[in-house]
Amino acid sequence: MKKSFLLMLIWLLCLAGSAMAVQQVTEDYGPVVAEITARAETAVANYQPANGVMVGNEFSRLYFDVFETAGMEFTLSLKDNAFMLEIESGFSQITSQAMRGAPKEDIEKSWAELKKNLDYAVEHYSNRDGTGFWGQVVQSFFILFREGMEAMLVVAALVAYLRRSGFPDKIKVIWYGVGVALVASVGMAWLLGVLINASGASQEALEGGTMLLAAVVLVYVSYWLTAKRSADRWQAFIKDQMDEALSKGSLLALGFIAFLAVFREGAETILFYQALMGGTTANNKAIWIGMLGAAGGLLIIYLLVRLLSVRLPYGMFFAATAVLLFGMAFVFVGQGIMELQVSGLVPTNRIDGLPMITWLGIFPTLETLLGQLAVLAMLPIGWLVMKFRAPKNAHQPVTG
Repeated sequence: MKKSFLLMLIWLLCLAGSAMAVQQVTEDYGPVVAEITARAETAVANYQPANGVMVGNEFSRLYFDVFETAGMEFTLSLKDNAFMLEIESGFSQITSQAMRGAPKEDIEKSWAELKKNLDYAVEHYSNRDGTGFWGQVVQSFFILFREGMEAMLVVAALVAYLRRSGFPDKIKVIWYGVGVALVASVGMAWLLGVLINASGASQEALEGGTMLLAAVVLVYVSYWLTAKRSADRWQAFIKDQMDEALSKGSLLALGFIAFLAVFREGAETILFYQALMGGTTANNKAIWIGMLGAAGGLLIIYLLVRLLSVRLPYGMFFAATAVLLFGMAFVFVGQGIMELQVSGLVPTNRIDGLPMITWLGIFPTLETLLGQLAVLAMLPIGWLVMKFRAPKNAHQPVTG
């Protein structure tokens, strides 16, 4: 617990020190949407399947160079992240449609839906006077709390697993992974913010790739925990067996998961705070109050997970940990593919009628749905693998 809190404080100090060369942000969405609308209307009016690449590039620039660079993406995500993601998906949809030469009526329909959302943002979320002191406290709180929630759950589950397994001395592997991720996050934020201006497809592609890599390792660790739980149920799984189970490779996987869980959001969190501190009405005192409040909230979540892990029966604890990590993999796949769609590396095919459930990583696109179905398909495959690899004496009850 002391290590986790110390690492959080060190990271906050690094975060404050890295807040340089920041972009200005706006909460007055009227001028931003007006520019987007004017350029988009011209692009759609002149669209033909033959010039689809040119129009697709124009919508990509409207997203990265106007919507994102003006800070509308950032401030809108603080007010209503699900709605911001819907707009983000709309840009990705039109860009992908135009790039593959879709019929003009499809482009017009997609633009009408996106324009409706942009106009709604102006009407319901725009604020010419900026956010007041307590509004900035809330914004600062939710940046760190929202971005850190998933990472904290993963780290807390891994720490609780090693503690319940009787190997508290190996928990340092998890904290090594977290510590390296925090340092790497500061470095990556500097690289994105200073060298490539933090804006553009490169950041989205990096986030998406990290999420998908984290999902792969999470699935592996989830099955490893499930298989170990089965062995514990049917065998005497004594200390020698635990030593064998916690091999160097397995410990490396646990540390790597901790690294990815923190790193995948770390750089983005720093960039968010840079943008918030760079706002024309920014109050650094309010930002620090919100930041420290979020750190305290994450610490409480960590302690709750630790407390619950001690009280849960051994088998139930391992099952719950495996389910949590597998669920995180499901979410990461959806979020990761969505980021790759925004970057233009993965096409976007909307599925009408499919709801967007952002906290589950569910987005109404064919690509994200297929990716998450592939994750779910691992459940029966993994069950069959564990069934055929089950020890021959699995039917014997545990003695002693």
